[in-house]
Order: sequence, then C-alpha cells, then structure tokens
Amino acid sequence: MNVFVTRPIPQAGIDLLKKKKNVTVRVQAKPINLTKKELMKRVKGVDAILSLLTNTIDGDVMDAAGPQLKVIANYAVGFDNIDVEAAKKRGIIVTNTPSPEISESVAEHTFALIMALTRRIVEADKFTRAGQYHGWDPKLFLGRDLTGLTLGLVGLGRIGKLVAAHARCFGMNVVYFDRKRDAEFEKSTNARYLSMQKLFRQSDVVSLHVPLLPSTRHLINAKTLRLMKKDAFLVNTARGPVVDERAVLKALYEKKLGGFALDVFECEPAIDCDTSDQYELAKLPNVIMTPHTASATVRTRDAMALLAAQSILSALAGKKPPHAVA
Repeated sequence: MNVFVTRPIPQAGIDLLKKKKNVTVRVQAKPINLTKKELMKRVKGVDAILSLLTNTIDGDVMDAAGPQLKVIANYAVGFDNIDVEAAKKRGIIVTNTPSPEISESVAEHTFALIMALTRRIVEADKFTRAGQYHGWDPKLFLGRDLTGLTLGLVGLGRIGKLVAAHARCFGMNVVYFDRKRDAEFEKSTNARYLSMQKLFRQSDVVSLHVPLLPSTRHLINAKTLRLMKKDAFLVNTARGPVVDERAVLKALYEKKLGGFALDVFECEPAIDCDTSDQYELAKLPNVIMTPHTASATVRTRDAMALLAAQSILSALAGKKPPHAVA
C-alpha cells in the first residue's frame, strides 16, 4: 500500500504509518504547496493521500491517482479544499482531524487574540520596541476591561464552547447564535441565545466559529458590520472567506469598528485580496494578524498527525475511520 503525504507533518504520524510492514510512505520533502500538475503527478498509483488544507483535491487529482485510491486524510478540521462529492462518486473515503487538542488550542488562541485586541498589546509592544516610551502616562494605550463586556459567539461547536468557558473566567457575558439552541450550555454558563442580528447589536466582541459553507461565505459583510457597535471587536479563527475583508477594512478605516483580529485570510495566503486600493490590513494599528497558527502547539499538531495516520490505516484495512466525512 502506498501513501503520499503532500507536505512534511510531525514525525509522529509518519512513524505510525511506517510501522506497518505493507505500507510505503512518500513525503513531499519541501514545505511548499504543489501545483495541481505536480500533485497529479505525485499521487499516481497511491492508495492513500494525506493532504493539507492548502491542497485542492478535486476529481482530476483523484483520477490521476487511479481507481485504487481508497482514502484522502485531510490534516485539518475543515475539508473545504476537498471535493467531497467527487470522492463519494469514486468510493473514496475522506477524513479530517477534529481532536480535543485542536479545539483547546484554537480556543486558547482565540481568547489570546481577544485579550490582545482589548488591551492593545501589539500596539504597545511596537511602541515600546521603537523607543517611544518615555515614562508613565495616564492616557497611554487605554484599553477595555473584559469584565462586564459581552462576547458574541457565532457558532457553538466545541471551540465556541471552550472560548465561552475562558470568557466566563474573565467576567464576560456570553451570548451566542447557532442553528440549534443548546439549553444545557445556557444553563451551565448563563449564556443567552440571540438571533444573529441581535447578537451583532449587543456584543462588544464577536468571535466566529462556523465552517465555510455557501451559507457562511461573507457572513460578515457591510450589512452585518453596520449592526455592530462602533467600538466592537471582531475575531476570526474560523475560515477566511467567512469575512468580507474589504467590508471590514472599510469599516476600520472609517472608524466604525474597534478592531479586528484574524488567524485566517479571505484570499489566503495573501494578506489582502486587493492590494491596489487604499485599504491594507497591515497598515492598521488595531488589526492583529497571525499566520493560520491557532492550532500550532506541539501537542495539537502531533495529535492531528496521529489521527490522520490512523484514519489512513483504518481505511487501508477495510474499516471505516472514526472521522470520515465522506
């Protein structure tokens, strides 16, 4: 059985695959994204593909691999980079890596961004490093206390619930919107369920925790931004295209939004979709950007590698992996 790994991942996953005597593993050595043409060439004849979210796996790639391809294990929770319907038609299993570790890491990163935004940590760090600090000033980098602020969660999956737990420790009020109400969550956290429109109007911080679907693309747009408080903060650790970045940029430049923190970008890996206009994220002091590293802890990335490898081994053994999405 042949397995192709599209980019280097933590060794724990590779070692698990290599332990099986009948499994041969090839890893794309360089940490670069293969072009579609290169990817189609590399997957020829393989039984399994361990892909990253930066790889687009469509029907052409599946056909290039051949009819023996049994499983595509995506090293990510999201799987919008894979044509799931094309995989179903070809009888190919698709899996992802939704582990407790990744939920915890992303929730912690999300809350770190919330704290950094509200307390202007990045701005103050740059100011100090530039040698501009000349003594205490009662009005220097005034931020917001989290206690008493309202956190609005758009999406209440595992990550959203963990972010809510962190927020409660800091005395924040929690409101949420999801397709379904969660009475148990409301009872245990005193959180309130609101319509999306009311959530945007009442929240001091809006944190996004939804998958990328046709219904969530540009969920945050000019219309929804107009509902938000002018000093509210927006945080996106979900998927880049959930946010219409140009609309957010315009709101920030017009001082109709307090700040924006993001770990994912609409036109990733590009920081801005359109660099020909006047709106640039990197120029704004009240924008904090991290390079898609919300789950970047040693423990979490190892767990993801092991889960992807286990999914492949299960599928090659004729079993249905626990995290099959197709």
